[in-house]
Amino acid sequence: MSSDNPILQAIALEYDGENAPIVTASGQGDIAEEIIRIAKENNIPLREDSLLTELLADLELGEEIPPTLYRVIAEVIAYAYLVSGKVPVNKGEN
Repeated sequence: MSSDNPILQAIALEYDGENAPIVTASGQGDIAEEIIRIAKENNIPLREDSLLTELLADLELGEEIPPTLYRVIAEVIAYAYLVSGKVPVNKGEN
């Protein structure tokens, strides 16, 4: 396989604001295209990061991200909030 034409991969994560994010979809090629299409259709922010995608691709559907990836995933979540114009809710405030 040529590195000029890598296989498209996509990973979808779900974060409920309390628990570690979980993998909700993962795939390559046509499946990756469908994940991306659904995300765009639902105005879900996308972020391209091939190294992070490779790391997350090893996780099973429904599996929480490992603690070693918390910081980088927190940055992805912050990015998603920023581009969506949303503000995270601080559950500790009344």
